[in-house]
Amino acid sequence: MNNRLLTFVALCLALPSMANGILMIVNPEYWYWLVPGVPDRGPFNQHFLRDIGFIYLLIGCAFLYGAFYAKHRLMLWIFPAAWLVAHAFFHLWEIAVGLCGIEFFLIDFPGVTLPAILAIWLTYQSKPSKSNSNKSHD
Repeated sequence: MNNRLLTFVALCLALPSMANGILMIVNPEYWYWLVPGVPDRGPFNQHFLRDIGFIYLLIGCAFLYGAFYAKHRLMLWIFPAAWLVAHAFFHLWEIAVGLCGIEFFLIDFPGVTLPAILAIWLTYQSKPSKSNSNKSHD
């Protein structure tokens, strides 16, 4: 896989994740009203939003570091990808059980589902190839 493409996609996940996390930490109420669909899901809770903000900041840092250090990508990206996928499935579950309408799939897609898909792809692409793993055991 083209290393430039992996780096670009990783940066496309890293920088918005970090910005999102910082905004959630620094100004959680502004974030709450800014992001479509969030106020529809429950009351404002600054502590909870800041907690999640730290998660997004760490996710962004992991993708950023992996963007430049290919050797560590799999270990850096597997857990952020797992969290993003779990988060996306949780949003789909909310729709499936009727906690929110199907329109929330489209509302959530750019900020929830798409990052999960990209993170899965990045993590898959960061797996060592068989030829590389055979060479490392020689």
